[in-house]
Amino acid sequence: MNLAEFIIQIESFNANVNIPLIRKAYEFSNHAHDGQKRSSGEPYIQHCLEVAFILAEQHMDSATIVAGLIHDVVEDTDISLEYIRREFSDEIAELVDGVTKIGAVHFASREEQQVEYFRKMLLTMSRDIRVILIKLADRLHNMRTLQYLSKEKQKIIANETREVYAPLAHRFGINKIKTELEDLSLKYLEEDIYNQIVQKIDERKEERDAYILEVVKPIKKAMKENNISATVNGRAKHLDSIYRKERIRKVPFEEIYDLFAIRVIVNSERDCYHTMGILHTMWKPVSGRFHDYIANPKQNGYRSLHTTVVGPRSKMVEIQIRTHQMHYISENGIAAHWLYKEGKQTISKDDRQMIWLRDVLEWQRDMINPSEFLEYLKIDLYTEDIFVYTPEGKLINLPRGSTPLDFAFSIHTEVGIHCAGAKINSRLMPLSTELNTADSVEIITNQNRSPSHDWLKLVKTTKARSKIKKWLKQAGLDQSIQLGKQIVERELKRAHIPYPTNAVLLETAEKLDKKTIENLFSAIGEGSITSKRFIDLISPAKEDEQRGFIGKVIERIRGTKGIKVHGMDDMMFRFAGCCQPVPGEDIVGFITRGRGVTIHRNDCQSCLYLQEQFPERKIDVSWDTDKGQSFIVELEMIVEDRKNMLRDITQAIADANTNVRAAEMFAKDTTAVGLFVVEVASLSHLNRIFDKIKKIKGVISVRRSKGSDKTRHYDE
Repeated sequence: MNLAEFIIQIESFNANVNIPLIRKAYEFSNHAHDGQKRSSGEPYIQHCLEVAFILAEQHMDSATIVAGLIHDVVEDTDISLEYIRREFSDEIAELVDGVTKIGAVHFASREEQQVEYFRKMLLTMSRDIRVILIKLADRLHNMRTLQYLSKEKQKIIANETREVYAPLAHRFGINKIKTELEDLSLKYLEEDIYNQIVQKIDERKEERDAYILEVVKPIKKAMKENNISATVNGRAKHLDSIYRKERIRKVPFEEIYDLFAIRVIVNSERDCYHTMGILHTMWKPVSGRFHDYIANPKQNGYRSLHTTVVGPRSKMVEIQIRTHQMHYISENGIAAHWLYKEGKQTISKDDRQMIWLRDVLEWQRDMINPSEFLEYLKIDLYTEDIFVYTPEGKLINLPRGSTPLDFAFSIHTEVGIHCAGAKINSRLMPLSTELNTADSVEIITNQNRSPSHDWLKLVKTTKARSKIKKWLKQAGLDQSIQLGKQIVERELKRAHIPYPTNAVLLETAEKLDKKTIENLFSAIGEGSITSKRFIDLISPAKEDEQRGFIGKVIERIRGTKGIKVHGMDDMMFRFAGCCQPVPGEDIVGFITRGRGVTIHRNDCQSCLYLQEQFPERKIDVSWDTDKGQSFIVELEMIVEDRKNMLRDITQAIADANTNVRAAEMFAKDTTAVGLFVVEVASLSHLNRIFDKIKKIKGVISVRRSKGSDKTRHYDE
């Protein structure tokens, strides 16, 4: 096809096209692709002409045809999108950008790249639906010329076409393109099966044509007798639909009665129903095979009456009855909105396809996994519809297999979240019940009810599934954040560190590769970040400076006896300052660089972190109490700020046969905080000290400032 032939053809489709603009686009594209050839050996401009011609066949406007002519310029040449914007318009540049693949970005896999491209395309489609029409035209011509590629590429492209592009054409009601894409996909994915079906259809062509004539003639006669202007013809079913019935539904080819359908096209809806009545008097209708898609259109806008009758020679015949406008829309789908409306998009934001697009864009944001996104996109693209009603009589379209939960989320997210039960046709039914066409559904809500993971097994629609997952994720996050905050507050109090400012918290979060304070608390709550790591990071000074007087005393007097390291003699060891274990507590050793073995309490937070990060450095140790070793423990007390309190505490500790190695007290409002370093022989010895201290008048609380939470403590 050359430019002159192309212009003659497109003017026959739409007399309002801007021929000078289209000539300019052709010359622009021809120059940009100069020297480039397709795999077929043809100049690249031929592909651009064919894509634009497919768009013109759908009566598209000039801007869309121009975008079809130059759709590959940005992707395959050095010309920029901004240059196209200057040469043509913002409108045309946006259309070209919508079908241009994502470049200059590294992706971990082809699947990830494919997902990001689909996301970009869907986002652009939500702003201008013509993007999908250009992409489908591009894909259709690529499929028509697929024979020139390698077998491997043929299968990859054909599979992508079957799983995404044909369903997209179906979703937007473009039946003419959808059926050709499906048949071409079958040809390259199941070549032997495709050829067998073609052969069987060809073998029965004469017989089929004769029977179609046998059905059409009496219908035409009846239409004339009833003064109904009608076009009546028969058409063969497309190959992929036969394949699905034969292979997927396990129906033998010889038993597939609807290899063809009779189509009756009339002038008005009234004539449609009148015609159906006439046909049902001529031939007996088959029970359960009547569908009124005029009163209840499919989600893609398809409208028609479908009926199956027992025709001549007792053979079942499928008949479709529609108006001329319905027929045009059934073939061209959403493209029909541009017929004779040059340059004006007439699709409402409330149109079903636009609502679906918005839903897809909403749930795709919650799906990080590329496989998950593609899986649910495919499910959502290609499902058969059912029609159910609200108690007020509003019609709701849902995929076949939907449950009351799907219905609830289709009404409103809050209705779904708080769904407690459902009435189907006035009867209380389980939420797992599969809905059927014409069911009346009433949802019972309860503000105390919320989703569970089991709900994911009960829903069919992507919208319901994504909303449930989002709620569960947020609920789990909220719980982790709250727990993390509690852990942080507790550990800060134990370490005598004031609660940090938001600026310090944010800085700490960034150091731990968490973008927000909420993410930091969540990680602490989940246990992926230990409280010790957090405390170490927010402490403003170096470790030696942090210890203060008490810490330095402990470091100087800490014992180095009383431990048996299994399998190692004369091994240097030290007691961990973070938990200060004493005999009677379960302990574990960790080999440290240059400091021998460090002894930790078994349930110490630092110990748990070390076991997770460095399991190979863990060794078995036990207490060696035969040597009469004493051990250092730090006690923290909150007491009334009264005279002689320090003397009374020191005396009580001495009465428990214990030495005080260091003591420090400081006032805080009407109370005082005391820190005491004492020597103990065992856990039971430590508990006797607690018993003595708690009897002192004015002692509010006493606890071990570093050590087991299981150690006895006293709160008045």
